[in-house]
Amino acid sequence: MARCLFEKIWQAHEVADLGDGVSLILVDRVLLHERTGPIALENLKTAGRPVANPGHVFCILDHIVDTLPGRGDATRVPGGTKFITALREAAGQAGLTLFDIGDPRQGITHVVSTEQGIALPGLTIVCPDSHTCTQGALGALAWGIGSSEAEHALATGTLRVDKPKTMRVTFGGALQSGVTAKDMILALIAKFSAAGARGHALEFAGEAVMGLDMEARMTLCNMAVEFGAFTGLIAPDQKTLDYVKGRPYAPGEGDYDRAVRAWGQLASDPGAKFDLEISLDATSFAPMVTWGTSPQQAMPVDGRVPDPGAENNEDQKSSMIRAQDYMALGPGTALTDLSIDGAFIGSCTNSRISDLRRAARILQGRKVAAGVRAICVPGSTRVKSQAEAEGLDRIFLDAGFEWRESGCSMCFFAGGESFGYRDRVVTSTNRNFESRQGPETRSHLASPETVAASAIEGRIADVRKYLSGAK
Repeated sequence: MARCLFEKIWQAHEVADLGDGVSLILVDRVLLHERTGPIALENLKTAGRPVANPGHVFCILDHIVDTLPGRGDATRVPGGTKFITALREAAGQAGLTLFDIGDPRQGITHVVSTEQGIALPGLTIVCPDSHTCTQGALGALAWGIGSSEAEHALATGTLRVDKPKTMRVTFGGALQSGVTAKDMILALIAKFSAAGARGHALEFAGEAVMGLDMEARMTLCNMAVEFGAFTGLIAPDQKTLDYVKGRPYAPGEGDYDRAVRAWGQLASDPGAKFDLEISLDATSFAPMVTWGTSPQQAMPVDGRVPDPGAENNEDQKSSMIRAQDYMALGPGTALTDLSIDGAFIGSCTNSRISDLRRAARILQGRKVAAGVRAICVPGSTRVKSQAEAEGLDRIFLDAGFEWRESGCSMCFFAGGESFGYRDRVVTSTNRNFESRQGPETRSHLASPETVAASAIEGRIADVRKYLSGAK
């Protein structure tokens, strides 16, 4: 029987069918960060249970760590230092690999897992973080879990999982200049809602997807969870193999060829059936920006805020009215008329070297507008070092951006550093919920290059003008 990519990985890892659509699944990798990792490890220790496979567990400091130069354990998140030191101590006691502050491997979990080769095609990967699905870009089955599930995975190397349905989204055609993977996923969510893939394992396919480089594919899979999906996956191809080869935790020379033969089977078979299929023409996509407080409230950058009165669904109408009140917008407002107070480039969605290069291309020789606080936080120490070797840091600094150490930073507000009260911010992150980046901060999601163009103009801007030479 023809099988899809998800079915192949699921069946290869199914330890037992527990009935009623639940399976016991073998877990290949567990990733922990300092917000939830210490809790899971402390509970295991209290229960007297060891970690089943210490070599398969990786602890990373990213969520709470400060990103200012010269940082240490001090953080502006209330009680945050205790979480940092607790993970460090617990990882040491359990014999787990730790990417600590000052370690050249440190960074955002879903950035370092791929750049270190921890995430590989065909593996199952879990982490107490909803954006674990990022790693599906390599053809891995990766999903977010809770801290209690993390305890079980650590102790047994397995998890009880409700089997999701399957879904395929095919993006046909080629992207136009200035349009990115971020725009693809925002266009998808805007059209089919933030619950469009609920209960499904989502495979991305099509010419536009396979035309993306690996880091752009990570952006696409990163926001599968914003579409409601259990996870997002892309079948491995030669780009995947080239990306993986030689990374620290990837198979060495003796095992690489055998791994490649196995990875070659990780594609949906011709005729494989999906529970739900969607096809979109990517040639018509434009740079996207959110206007509301959900990723589904997005539109092309040259669009105008919609009128709730034209919405027939009462729940949607109510949501639109609330979002417009929060964002201080009225129907018909042009996005490009909105002045901004802040610009942020970072997060597990858009902080890799290719993201920084594209933003730097827009910023080079230009200045951030007066009154705009602009910040760039590389996704890992490795990305930061590479950017500095290429001189990208100087471009950001000369333009007026702050240049930071790696970490999650102002992707989310946890009581520490944030943008200001009711600041309007254009951001390369993945969530624009109320107060996501600060107290009543108004966040507009966009690609890194749209963030860069907007920082220059002091208002939401259409990056295509910069790429065409019109600016």
